[in-house]
Amino acid sequence: MSDLQLEAEVLVEPVRINGAAAEATLTGGELAWSPAGGEGRRLELESEVLGCRVEGKKLKVSTFSARGDGEEAAVRSSSSALGCSGGGKRGGDGRRRRGEVVVEMESEAAAARWGDAVRDRLASLGRPKRLFIIVNPYGGKRSGRSIFQNEVLPLIEAAGILYTMQETKHRLHAQEISHSLDLRKYDGIICVSGDGILVEVVNGLLQREDWETAIKVPLGIIPAGTGNGMAKSLLHAAGESFSISNAVFAIIRGHKRALDVTSVVQGKTKFFSVLMLTWGLVADLDIESEKYRWMGSARLDFYFLLRALNLRRYNGRVLFIPAPGYEQFGDPVEQPTSCRSNGVSNGVEEDKANDSNGETCGYAGASIHEGDLEWRSLTGPFVSVWLGNVPFASEDAMAAPQAKFADGYLDAAIIRDCPRWDVLGLMFQMKDGAYVKSPYVEYFKVKAIRIEPGLRVGSSTKGGIIDSDGEVIARGDGSHAGDELEHPMAYGPPIQLTVDQGLASVFSPR
Repeated sequence: MSDLQLEAEVLVEPVRINGAAAEATLTGGELAWSPAGGEGRRLELESEVLGCRVEGKKLKVSTFSARGDGEEAAVRSSSSALGCSGGGKRGGDGRRRRGEVVVEMESEAAAARWGDAVRDRLASLGRPKRLFIIVNPYGGKRSGRSIFQNEVLPLIEAAGILYTMQETKHRLHAQEISHSLDLRKYDGIICVSGDGILVEVVNGLLQREDWETAIKVPLGIIPAGTGNGMAKSLLHAAGESFSISNAVFAIIRGHKRALDVTSVVQGKTKFFSVLMLTWGLVADLDIESEKYRWMGSARLDFYFLLRALNLRRYNGRVLFIPAPGYEQFGDPVEQPTSCRSNGVSNGVEEDKANDSNGETCGYAGASIHEGDLEWRSLTGPFVSVWLGNVPFASEDAMAAPQAKFADGYLDAAIIRDCPRWDVLGLMFQMKDGAYVKSPYVEYFKVKAIRIEPGLRVGSSTKGGIIDSDGEVIARGDGSHAGDELEHPMAYGPPIQLTVDQGLASVFSPR
């Protein structure tokens, strides 16, 4: 049945709701009912309904709706419908709650006809029918498995979505899974994890021979980690409160948005980032606070305080191609050397990706034609270099308040010099992104950026940490965990980031 047919067909039926006679109407996108002598109610199928099932003469509609006060809430809230099992106190807190509307028809045939019609309308919205779900049981507070069982699965099943679930067993397992997965069987890949598993999935897809179609498979993130920056960014952009259930419902509804992917390159080594890259204070905070992981997200605030009191600065240089309107930042420089090996072409067609044997090995990485583009630079020492692809780095830190998911640019927030007490002040302004207004913060957008990291000020041997999406990619401080894998890049030689606009696709609330 076509969308136009679905919109044109209107079902009207005498029903009983909670024993009271009523008239129900099903239009293209709305289920409404009017009890005799009572106030009319309605549900928007797209934004308030998970799915439905038929039991004899009863049509049971599973809802996921926000409560509120006043006339609008009385009309739209499924919690005011009889049979709602949402629980919790009433009020206008804006939180969505599970519920159920039970509509008793005059016959089983009528209930079956209405059930088919509701399912057809939900299917016409482009909702996913089958998902591959990757669960990280080790991330955050090791709650991924329980989050899947207790919070994800009930909503997925209520929506009638089929799924295959697989847990990760080791580092880069999600990358291996996405690299070999038969994508024809699924309408999306969902990560019940922190941001790291999503990044692994993106890298696995881009390493495939069919990467051009693979990377278009929609990706979803359900927060079960420590930072959860991507989930927070997606929900915040749609005006939705941050919660696991809201993240799941965003996937069920099937809306998608494009997402920039950043190529991170040093010589012949490359991988792909979707969240952020940091060097200096934030990288130290993210990685060195791992010893306090048992504290959950509070570990970041705690270690920020410790690190600010013992502030480090790093020598080095940052070169970048500014986005239009940001040419006033930095100083002009001549064309950097070895650009081609770092993902920027010199006005000619970029070579296809090849490994050392000349075989195709997936996506080559982002490239730009420089033409008359001007490189600019900032010279250290640096307290912090933070490059963000999405607004939030974690649930409580809006690192890049002007970042867009698919604008083709990274947002740079750079601190070169700042008294330690002012650094502490910036911490409290990070929740809503107000810290970027500080005179100590240089905030601008770039198409490509190159980091040339140096040693820590006051040390002749120690460098710093470069962290991408929560993983160390280069380390110059001489420390390492006993069983830690060798870092993919060296600390010291230039590392370049170049953005490919809208390369990936993610499920989004709107």
